[in-house]
Amino acid sequence: MMFLRNCLLVFAILCAAKQGYAQSLQSYQAPYFTDKDRLQKIQALFPAIEQLYRSHAEKNHFPGYTFGIVLDGTLVFSGNGGYLDIARKNPVTSQSMFRIASMSKSFTAMAIIKLRDDGKLRLDDLVEKYIPALKGQQLTKDAPPITIRDLLTHSGGFPQDDPWGDRQLADTEEELLALIKKGLHFSNVTGLQYEYSNLGFTMLGYIIHKVSGKPYSEFIAEHIWKPLGMNDASWEYSKIPASSLAKGHRWINNNWRDEPLLHDGIFGSMGGMITSLSSFSKYMALHMNAWPPSNEKETGPVKRSSIREMQQAQRFSSLNAQYRYADGRLCPMVTAYGFGLRWSKDCEGRITVGHSGGLPGFGSNWVIAPDYGIGVVCFANLTYASTAGINAQVLDTLIRGAGLKPRLIPASEALKKAQKDFIALLPDWNNASSTHAFADNFFDDYPIQSLREESGKLFNAVGKIITVGDMVPENQLRGSCILQCEKGRLQLFFTLTPENPAKIQEYRIRKID
Repeated sequence: MMFLRNCLLVFAILCAAKQGYAQSLQSYQAPYFTDKDRLQKIQALFPAIEQLYRSHAEKNHFPGYTFGIVLDGTLVFSGNGGYLDIARKNPVTSQSMFRIASMSKSFTAMAIIKLRDDGKLRLDDLVEKYIPALKGQQLTKDAPPITIRDLLTHSGGFPQDDPWGDRQLADTEEELLALIKKGLHFSNVTGLQYEYSNLGFTMLGYIIHKVSGKPYSEFIAEHIWKPLGMNDASWEYSKIPASSLAKGHRWINNNWRDEPLLHDGIFGSMGGMITSLSSFSKYMALHMNAWPPSNEKETGPVKRSSIREMQQAQRFSSLNAQYRYADGRLCPMVTAYGFGLRWSKDCEGRITVGHSGGLPGFGSNWVIAPDYGIGVVCFANLTYASTAGINAQVLDTLIRGAGLKPRLIPASEALKKAQKDFIALLPDWNNASSTHAFADNFFDDYPIQSLREESGKLFNAVGKIITVGDMVPENQLRGSCILQCEKGRLQLFFTLTPENPAKIQEYRIRKID
């Protein structure tokens, strides 16, 4: 009987825990945009945006280019200019196929993350597990062995290899392994510093093959392109009709010179993908639709949480204290690298995520502002075409010109309850110690006599509370509100604990007029 009673007790506890978990999920409200006219506002800027791209392309001798604006996961505007092939004079369209170079890296990273999510590998696996020839290769005797995570974040210790790596696109897996067996040179100790490595992402392509049993190109096509409906995507240029394929060009001696296209090989995992702007916009939508975190059903080929993980700063890259936007305003910016993606945050707190691409004959860039639900993309068929700067200018123009605001975080029920409990005690703090609204630490950190003295001085200055403003949350458990009083305003701020129910642990109040 005792055993049965204990079993029932455990069952009851588990059921209660499960119910509490469900209630926690149900109480979450996703951030949302308050402006219902966002599309109409940016549409008014489309002529100016098109002119920005056209002027930039002409100034920088782009043979051809295509660009797009994605809002809330939908391609809402696209434009094109110039030619796929200078000799044939065939015009660029949004379905034209451009080699997007290192923009391919996030597809390789996503494939690795998917294999991780499926339990096929771990990010902290040693690379030598999959490439035995790498074992023992390091700059110093005390350097740690290279992990998959190091490769994803350009922290393997390899030198930056843009010019060299760009010419290895067609190399075979056998040639890659032969290169590694001969012994590699390192520029840094593993794990200590970011340094951009095409070789590292080429190794990731090989690992995808080793783990999945399929070449990286087939795995990505099957598990990412196909579910997204990216019908205009390929790794091998010879499979694309000449009428749709952008040929690479270089501007030299005041003229264009053809750049030969390289066939698909193992280095393609770092920069060999070919796609159209219309197809790539679907991939941008996948990244944008990972925001905000929500309780909605998963619909993509990779979990939303994993996509957000890819977008987070994993390895510091640089601080540009002198960064200026195109309008001339100084705005320092910090940049880091995620998993196959660059992450930046500027002086205004605006976060952007994306990646550039550059190869002989091509230049490309895409960037999204996740909190604003907007992104831009541009492809060009000129060697290392300068697309990142114009995209940054266009994105800034769209956000500022349309007055776009980040999503609003709704005040959680916990914050609203805490606000109500708090306001009921002001200004005298009578019976405060007997209320259950405060955490164990609160009155040790804020003695009741000190609270009363502070409150007395403030409310003597501003008078009685007339209205209480809505909570303005920083997150689910921290926020502030404005108290409109007879002779001024007060700002009330507090933070809640992680316990259930959440309680007030920290508090500040100040006069703001």
